[in-house]
Amino acid sequence: MSVAPSVDPRTNTNPGAFTVREAKADEFAAIGALTVRSFDSGGHGNDRWRESRRAAELDVAARSEAGTVLVAVAAEPEHGAPSIIGTSTLLRAGTEPARLARGDEAELRFTAVAPEARGAGVADALVHAALDLARRSGSRAAVLDVGVANSQARRLAERVGFSRVKGRDTDDETFGAELAYRYDLTQTEGVRLRLVRHDEVELVGRLTERAYSNDYEVTASYAEDLRDAASRASEDEVWVAEDIATGTILGSVWTPRPGQRISQLAKQGELDFRMLAVAPEARGRGIGQTLAGHVIALGRDRGASRVVMNSGPEMLGAHRLYERLGFVHLTDREGPKEVAPGVVVHLYAFGYDLQASPALEI
Repeated sequence: MSVAPSVDPRTNTNPGAFTVREAKADEFAAIGALTVRSFDSGGHGNDRWRESRRAAELDVAARSEAGTVLVAVAAEPEHGAPSIIGTSTLLRAGTEPARLARGDEAELRFTAVAPEARGAGVADALVHAALDLARRSGSRAAVLDVGVANSQARRLAERVGFSRVKGRDTDDETFGAELAYRYDLTQTEGVRLRLVRHDEVELVGRLTERAYSNDYEVTASYAEDLRDAASRASEDEVWVAEDIATGTILGSVWTPRPGQRISQLAKQGELDFRMLAVAPEARGRGIGQTLAGHVIALGRDRGASRVVMNSGPEMLGAHRLYERLGFVHLTDREGPKEVAPGVVVHLYAFGYDLQASPALEI
């Protein structure tokens, strides 16, 4: 799946501006042209890579024979004609265009959005429609691959709820490294970890404040920071733990985007995280451990040497959680710090050595 980078869909949604449906045969030429235009504007890959993909991008008829081509159509098209602003294809395993799908898996490819339509949630809607179609067709999972440099497409997959699949990444001379993702369509209960969506940031901010103020005395300025999930999501990554059965958000944690950091605690090659929060009514379900385990898995996936975080002296429950998971005190990084004007506390530092520790079973 490729989505050329532009405005992040989390920051601007207008679901009433388009509808998603199955493509018609007389639209194939327009869909092919849109696919090429979208991918060409993305800036991914060299000329050789782009030319190697062009024939497949244009051959919508072949994609239709191998699966189902979906389109996003503007609800109020100009000049009275349908205006196709996005497309995605759901492929059957074993067909020529499919690269990853096995057995009863379906594969998403050729997700493209017209440059002028980006930022309206078109790609998200297309992927969700494809997942619904895959579920109705009896597929047990949907898979896709993403170019390692395509951060926009990675965020889309992670926002929808796809998880990285170990051992199925590909790398060749022409296409470069492609990261494999999978979405389990059979799960009806448990917890799914994904990036927060635009319409959820206020809810997550309130949940974070409620989680902290339930256990600790929170100043007005800190409460404002806790509520500001929108700023965290726009610059970094805000992950949520979603109850699969109900769709309820049970907890959240803040991490940086790959190659960045969110605190001065992290050193080169380390992954830091902040504001791990669990809704008070969801306590006792292991949500905190699941979120911390997700951060550790992210660190491994990104090649980090260590996962690190700060914690206040009164957060004894959090300390016990981290120590139980294998975090150790980084005493050389601990000490007094001004966390608000005139407010100085002794911050503890915890680290999880990814090079010395086995993968967690969460």
